[in-house]
Amino acid sequence: MLIGKRLNDRYKLLKMIGGGGMANVYLAHDDILGRDVAVKILRLDYSNNEEFIKRFHREAQSVTTLSHPNIVNMYDVGEEDGIYYLVMEYVPGQTLKQYIIERGMLPIGEALDIMEQLTSAMAHAHHFEIVHRDIKPHNILIRADGVIKVTDFGIATATSATTITHTNSVLGSVHYLSPEQARGGIANKQSDIYSLGIVMFELLTGRQPFSGESAVAIALKHLQSEIPSPRRWNEHIPQSVENIILKATAKDPFHRYQSANAMKRDIETALYPERINEQPFYIPEDMEATKAIPIIQQEQLFENVTDETIVLKGSKVDEQTRKEETDLNKKKKRSNKWLKILITTFLLLAIGITLALTVIPGFFIPKDVKVPDVSGMKYTTAVNTLVEKGFEVTEPNIVYTDDVEVGGVLKTDPAAGRVVKENSKITIYQSGGKKKNKMSDLTGKDFESIRSELEEKYKQVTINYIENDRPKGEIVEQIPTPDQMVVEAEQDLKIWVSKGPYQIRPGDFSGWTENSVNGYLNERKLTPDIKREYSDTVDKGLVISQSPKPGTPLKEGDKVTIVISEGPKPKVTKTVKVDNISIPYESSIIGEKKPQTIEIYKEDMQQKMDRPIETRTISESATISLEFVIQEGTKGHYKIVRDGVTIIDKEVPYPTQ
Repeated sequence: MLIGKRLNDRYKLLKMIGGGGMANVYLAHDDILGRDVAVKILRLDYSNNEEFIKRFHREAQSVTTLSHPNIVNMYDVGEEDGIYYLVMEYVPGQTLKQYIIERGMLPIGEALDIMEQLTSAMAHAHHFEIVHRDIKPHNILIRADGVIKVTDFGIATATSATTITHTNSVLGSVHYLSPEQARGGIANKQSDIYSLGIVMFELLTGRQPFSGESAVAIALKHLQSEIPSPRRWNEHIPQSVENIILKATAKDPFHRYQSANAMKRDIETALYPERINEQPFYIPEDMEATKAIPIIQQEQLFENVTDETIVLKGSKVDEQTRKEETDLNKKKKRSNKWLKILITTFLLLAIGITLALTVIPGFFIPKDVKVPDVSGMKYTTAVNTLVEKGFEVTEPNIVYTDDVEVGGVLKTDPAAGRVVKENSKITIYQSGGKKKNKMSDLTGKDFESIRSELEEKYKQVTINYIENDRPKGEIVEQIPTPDQMVVEAEQDLKIWVSKGPYQIRPGDFSGWTENSVNGYLNERKLTPDIKREYSDTVDKGLVISQSPKPGTPLKEGDKVTIVISEGPKPKVTKTVKVDNISIPYESSIIGEKKPQTIEIYKEDMQQKMDRPIETRTISESATISLEFVIQEGTKGHYKIVRDGVTIIDKEVPYPTQ
């Protein structure tokens, strides 16, 4: 049982808060830094696998390079008694899977906000060549304020190629498995993008796209079946949003988004008016496939023509007669031959000249056409109008303007009303909507110095303060990202501002010993300044107070003043001697000397008045002296009793000199 165990004499395991096929997660307290952390501990059945352990350490070291507001921070990695563990940021909240189960399908805006954070996180990880390989709602945490945190980097990398056989451990992952992973290939950045698409599908529909009786059955569907339309379960999903899912989950990685940033940009603009009803995403067919061209048979061209030679049969007399006639005809033909040639040549020349002057120009010389006015039309309507008039429409020029709705036509080039030749090229100037500007790069700037400027320029500015190595007040991250085209007056801006390097917040040292405080401060490279005071309420050697007060953020080298109790302040005592205290003898019968009993009582630092310090018998008056040990602020006291009657009762004050 690990609950209550302290790892590395530092991380005390308080309770289990999660678990999976590879590891269990515990809430723990970091006794040194005084904060709650999450500790992920590898299951014991993996702790003896050397290859797994090496990959575990290698990946853990890689993840420590990541620093992003939507990725869980990793603080430490270690091993103790065969227990391999990672120490990470503790995120109060729940997993995205639990959130979906509670809420069902999410509103479009909320789902896109979550996906925007997710793609931002994965773009950051991919920039450092880190592939998650196991993106799923179970590995995404969501806080009460809607901020999401991606976790579980690293362990998925160490799983073997036989993972799919561990049905109980992997069933939660196979629903989000890319086709290349399902067929045993190597996961890459596009594999993460596929999984992001499946997560987006689940956010918008409340269900996963594929289900089956076994992990293998589901994996086969990822390989063979197209992702169903999410609009089947949620008809309110715009086409632009569905297109993001379809593109992210394409079977071939080549057809997916080539980067998480590209997917993020589409998510950011998905609800723009010009995109809401865009054409459905589809993957073009293979244009390289050779298509068979039907053969046109010669018989089809000459169906009604025969090439048979018709032979007329006759007698030998007829043949002789024909021979004589033929010889006569040959002589006549020779005389007419040249005349026919001249006539034919003349006719051909006449026909050619006539065609050149009348018919041919109609085929080869373009007509003059007036450019129609298409301003104010939708782009597609304008294109159809121009094409019908015989014009060729080129790629549009996008112009940002407040005067014409997005997608509308401002003008053409050549302008409306001009007369140009048929088949001329026409360029349409299309409205891109309100003027968009490139998003400035705010990172590295001091937030307070530009705060008022940002609040005036953007619709809403949301500020998140985070601990970071950047100087305090410097902007660390922003959404939208730099160079993105935005309408500033309508754009919400999110920025993350550095609170400065991680600061130490000492706890309350009340009741700690001096050695304990010194050890704590020295470990954190804080400078102890020990002072001592007397105290009637705090035992000697324990802390009375501290400055700065508990919880104040400090950095290395800062001084912490600690006041240690010296116990109650010792009071000064003085010895006071009272001389010539006269004890009178008084006889009840004149002339008779009957003995009288004298009892002397004294009270000081050494003596109480509960019993006499001396008892004597006198027959005449006597004189005595008494010494008192008196503490500053107190008094001495003495009393003389004669035969049971108090005759003297006085106080002795503490001397002022």
